[in-house]
Order: sequence, then C-alpha cells, then structure tokens
Amino acid sequence: MEAVLTHLRGAIERGEYAVGEKLPSEAELCRRLEVSRPVLREALRALQVMGLTQSRTGKGTFVVATAVGEPTFGDYAARDLLEVRRHVEIPVAGYAALRRTPDDLDRLTRLLERMERETDTTAWVAMDTAFHLAVAEAAHNPVFRRVIEEIRDALARQSAFLNELGDRRRQSDREHRAVVEALADGSEHGAVEAMSHHLDRVETTLTDIVRRRPAGHVGTDTDVWKSK
Repeated sequence: MEAVLTHLRGAIERGEYAVGEKLPSEAELCRRLEVSRPVLREALRALQVMGLTQSRTGKGTFVVATAVGEPTFGDYAARDLLEVRRHVEIPVAGYAALRRTPDDLDRLTRLLERMERETDTTAWVAMDTAFHLAVAEAAHNPVFRRVIEEIRDALARQSAFLNELGDRRRQSDREHRAVVEALADGSEHGAVEAMSHHLDRVETTLTDIVRRRPAGHVGTDTDVWKSK
C-alpha cells in the first residue's frame, strides 16, 4: 500500500495529474500498478487524508492540491486534534495514576496484553482507541470520558493512518505499557511523562509522513505541515 501511495503521491506532486484532474478509475489503476482493489483503496484514502485528492460519489477521485497540507481525521484537523489531546490526555493520565482502582488497572493491563498479541491492524486500531478511553475512565471524571468519546472516531482514523504509513504499532505498544506501568505505580509524574512522550511520538510520526518526499520531487519548507 505504501508503495502505491508513494507512486501516486509522487505523480501528483510532480504535476503529472493537475489540480482538478480526475485520477484514472480504480480498475485502471489496479491494472497499471498490478495491485488489488483493497490495497489501492487504502492508498486513495491516505491521499485524501493528506489533502491531495477528493472523492466525489459516482464521479471518481480528483486532485485538489499538489502539495501535502495538514492531515484531517474525520471532522478534525491533525493540529487541532493533537492540541486537544495534549491538554486532555496528559493531565488525565496523571489523575488516573492517583485515582485508578484495581479493576481499572486490570482492564488496562488485559487490553494492553491483547494489543501486544494482535496481528490484525483493524482490530488493533479499535483496541488503541479503547485503551485511551479506558485511561480516561480510570481518572473517574465523566467529563474526561465524554471528551475522549467525542474524538474517538478521529483517534481511530489517526491511529490507522499512523500505522499504515508510519509503522507505529510496536512503538505504540511500548509507549502504552509505560503508561500502564506508571498507573500501576500510582505515579502521577510518571504517567504524565509517559503520555507526553506518547503524544510527542505521534506528532513526530505525523510530521515525518507529511515531510516525506518522493524521488524527483522539488519542494520548499512552505509545503511542509508543522504543528508548532
């Protein structure tokens, strides 16, 4: 999928497909690139998240930009989503370390163990969002839970994007384990540090994906997404 995405992104950024131009049909692209339709569709979805294309029902996929803009996940821009996550999930982790019950810790531990064994990406993404919701629940403040539930779909879309293009699963598992270990120790400082590190790595991976340039691309710093 990443190879297909790199090929299509490169073609768009080199101007082989102009803004407003329709990409070849899925059947034609599958034939040209010798890939299955599910693989192609994953790549096309990634192009949309990057802001390069737009899918129009019944009409096809059209180029809307020749440089990667700010990724969007559902209703939220990546910049906005990360800002809220930092202001909510970091202090939430600290509260969870102080307030979590044995049942909370058991639920998080079992969920993490399942994630570490999981091989299916879709199932892992679902558990990833469930993990962050469980941390919010362990803080025992219903407002925190409601905030995470509100952005749950965006979190899932972001997680899938990072795993498809940034190979984040194993790294995320290690970062999640650090959060659980801090909660087990009842360390507010440790939990805050672990969640801060996790979100730092999310931001770094997102930035790296957007900065990535196909061979032959000529660009400037102005078309690089930056969250700060």
